[in-house]
Amino acid sequence: MDVSVIQNFLSELNEHLSNFSYINGFLPTQADCYIYRLLSSQFPAPQNLPHVLRWYKHIQSFRQVEQDKFPKHLDHYWTPTSFTKLVEEISTMAPSGDTLSWKDKYALISRNLQEVLGEDKMIALLKERDLKIYWGTATTGKPHVAYFVPMAKIADFLRAKCEVTVLFADLHAYLDNMKAPWELLALRSEYYEQVIKAMLHSIGVPLEKLKFVKGTDYELSREYTLDVYRLSSIVTEHDAKKAGAEVVKQVEHPILSGLLYPGLQALDEEYLHVDAQFGGVDQRKIFTFAEKYLPQLGYAKRIHLMNPMVPGLAGGKMSSSEEDSKIDLLDTPAAVKKKLKKAFCEPGNVADNGVLAFVKHVLFSLFREGEGFTVSRDPANGGDATYLTYEELELAFSKEEVHPGDLKATVESYINKLLEPIRNKFEDPALKKLTEKAYPPPSKQ
Repeated sequence: MDVSVIQNFLSELNEHLSNFSYINGFLPTQADCYIYRLLSSQFPAPQNLPHVLRWYKHIQSFRQVEQDKFPKHLDHYWTPTSFTKLVEEISTMAPSGDTLSWKDKYALISRNLQEVLGEDKMIALLKERDLKIYWGTATTGKPHVAYFVPMAKIADFLRAKCEVTVLFADLHAYLDNMKAPWELLALRSEYYEQVIKAMLHSIGVPLEKLKFVKGTDYELSREYTLDVYRLSSIVTEHDAKKAGAEVVKQVEHPILSGLLYPGLQALDEEYLHVDAQFGGVDQRKIFTFAEKYLPQLGYAKRIHLMNPMVPGLAGGKMSSSEEDSKIDLLDTPAAVKKKLKKAFCEPGNVADNGVLAFVKHVLFSLFREGEGFTVSRDPANGGDATYLTYEELELAFSKEEVHPGDLKATVESYINKLLEPIRNKFEDPALKKLTEKAYPPPSKQ
């Protein structure tokens, strides 16, 4: 497009915003949202125009739920000639997502992943059409902030124009040593659906582009049940136990239900009609199990996308059963501060650092082009410092140019921004009641 068109508009916008806080004066409106979306979909944040940059970052700081509440007030909409030309030019362009090459889509899908099984097949499919992916989560313990890691990848998949299905694996939760008692299955599934949707909304993922499914919606069907029997006739006890070793709770005398778990997860790939399954690298043995056995039933071998296991705040895997290693999605700001204060974050040590891992796998995945991670510091300690890439931040931390206390304080601020809309949603009395019923005290389960 004509570069002068955008330059002229941004110059006029900068002049306008030197006198006003927003497009319509001193109140944010839908006009601000519209122009922001138009600009952010095509252009990076304008670093050389201070008033536009201030406005751009301010509008960017609002979550979608907050933007939706802005009044319209479009009768006094500021529309210079240059803006009209800009809209006309962009409207004649293909949407930014449609201009992605298969290489662009591959880069988005694979970034920050630890491993991809079936990479050649994925590339071949991307050259022909968009990918169909599913991510499943067993509805067991309460989700915590580490769940933002797969949420950020789901956002990447959607940017890459993938069709994404989120599976609430309620039957799996029961089969895994009854981590979810049968009488709580429906309540846990409802809680997960509400909280996962709130998380996705918090990071700006449009829910209408996602498909949400419960395992019991189809896993109790005649066809699926017959396939479970067919699978059980060819799977050895050794293979079933090995496949679930890092996912299913391990006990001295395994329950039969835990041995069924990997088979159900494999069959889900066929019954959800997907090209790929996404999960943590701890799922690898189940993924290779599926690759071995699905073809023996006459079904295609799927692609498998694996995230690294992100360290918990205390070091090691972030766990729902270790209170100090995880931040609950409904934790208060005071609780977030307390847990982050205890987090392992040794000066200069970038290994097994849960705080840095969260910045890498969540925050930098959510930043728009040109947006960086700003560490807030006292002027006496050098003042604020902005890092445009995670690699820059990690290098600075390894050189001890960033103090753990400053890093934790900054991450605390970002986490609270992510959690605020979730906390607000769960102030609803009905959702409070759901939480109490889905997760009663241990003595009442």
